[in-house]
Amino acid sequence: MATAITLEKCGHNKGYLGLDNRQFCPDTQCCVEGGPECLQSSIDMDIVCKRASAAALDVQFTVSTDAGRYLCDFTYYTSLYESHGKSVFIHVPPLGKPYTAAQLGRALHTILQVILDMVEQSEDQINCDH
Repeated sequence: MATAITLEKCGHNKGYLGLDNRQFCPDTQCCVEGGPECLQSSIDMDIVCKRASAAALDVQFTVSTDAGRYLCDFTYYTSLYESHGKSVFIHVPPLGKPYTAAQLGRALHTILQVILDMVEQSEDQINCDH
C-alpha cells in the first residue's frame, strides 16, 4: 500500500490488459490509437516534489513515471493527450494509512499552490519575452 503522495510525470498509451470495474478493456490495448507511447506533463513534477517536500509537512512525496496500466494511467494519458500536456495526476494514500485527512489536505493544498506558482511564473516569462 502506498505511503507517499505520488506525483506522476507521464502517462502511457499501450499495455492495457486488465478489465476495469465495468468489465471493459480497449480491444487495441491502448488509450489513443496512433498516439505517442508516452506523454509527459508540462509541469515539472520533480520541481513540484522538491518544493512540496521543502514545506516540511510530515508527509512523504515521491515522483513516479508509471501510474500502472489501469484506470489511473489510462485517465492520465487521455488527459495529457487532450490537454497537450497541461495535466497532472496525483496518487494519494488512503485516509488514515498513514496520513490524516488534515495532513493530506495540507499536502494537496501545497502541491496545488506550487503548481499555480510555477504556471504563473511561466506565464510571466512568456509575457516578458514579448
